Amino acid sequence: MTFFQRLQADTEQARQELLAAPIIQACLRGEVSVPSYIAFLAEAYHHVRHTVPLLTACRAALPARHGWLRPELDEYIEEEAGHDEWILDDLRACGADAEAVRRGDPRIATDVMVACAYDQIARRNPLGFLGMVHVLEGTSVALALRAAGSIQGALGLPDAAFSYLRSHGTLDREHVGHFEELMDAIADPRDQADIVHAARVFYRLYGEVFRSLPLAAATAAGAVA
Repeated sequence: MTFFQRLQADTEQARQELLAAPIIQACLRGEVSVPSYIAFLAEAYHHVRHTVPLLTACRAALPARHGWLRPELDEYIEEEAGHDEWILDDLRACGADAEAVRRGDPRIATDVMVACAYDQIARRNPLGFLGMVHVLEGTSVALALRAAGSIQGALGLPDAAFSYLRSHGTLDREHVGHFEELMDAIADPRDQADIVHAARVFYRLYGEVFRSLPLAAATAAGAVA
């Protein structure tokens, strides 16, 4: 079993717990509202805007023995630049105040997830941040394109409201094969253990971000009943 295969296997339960979040299941059933989608985009903005700073911090913190990863991270940094602005454009297409989101604060769950990512790099093992990359890209590939179609079908929003989900879902699908190669090049057992641990943590924290989002009114009423 390669390390990437073990990473997948060792985080399967955590992945399923994230996917079981009520808002994800409701969304895939087409039970979604414009306020729920706007809330999702707002939280996406508040963590995606940290992607490039986190990748940059991870690159700077790499020990010499992992210098081979720096060009790989440079490529990620180049590809991820500007994705936060895609989200603000989507918010505008939904009729939301994108500048208020830009100036605003994230929900606590999002703030904690981002803080944990910075802490992973600064205090633990910078390679652990790759566990967060695994969670966000893997979840995007599993859900983004399918969710975009479900949400648009339910709400009738324009294509311009889905640039983040559709573009990111397609891009992350391309990333996954490359990420697998990177993981399989990491041979140190301690680094591997730190990446698996971090991935489990970030599945939990990303799940909390989804659980913090408001459900569509009909879904919420059904849950109370």
